[in-house]
Amino acid sequence: MKQFVLSIFIISIFVISPSQTEAANMPCSMVLEPIDKKLTNAKGTALVYKVQLRPPSFARTNISILGVHLPKPSSYGNYDGYEGFAFIPGEISWRFKLYPFPEKDPTWAGRFDEITAEMENVEVQVRLSNSKTEKLGPSILRSNIKYCK
Repeated sequence: MKQFVLSIFIISIFVISPSQTEAANMPCSMVLEPIDKKLTNAKGTALVYKVQLRPPSFARTNISILGVHLPKPSSYGNYDGYEGFAFIPGEISWRFKLYPFPEKDPTWAGRFDEITAEMENVEVQVRLSNSKTEKLGPSILRSNIKYCK
């Protein structure tokens, strides 16, 4: 009888145990979709993975963002660029500059390597920004880490 109860207990641990968190699924990537559905060509991607920085220290999380076919920032008002913005609601946020590649319709890209928090319930966005005032504007693209594959 004790063996039967022990067997049921062990099996239930594997069946009922919580599934892996989003952080355990790294590396992963996600598509960043436009907030405004009129921006049919605007898309982005975010790559999320662990990075080992020098000098040797504990691993941190990197978020790299690429945004394509984004409207000119000035078309939304007093903005001159884009920033990557990631956050855990009510807990912490990270922002980093996206740099344009010189093309007729620039591709914007950037990365941030210093994340130490667990990557659960993280929203990733591309947002307008003003480099002079450091004002962060509205989100243009977004996704949640739960869609990271």
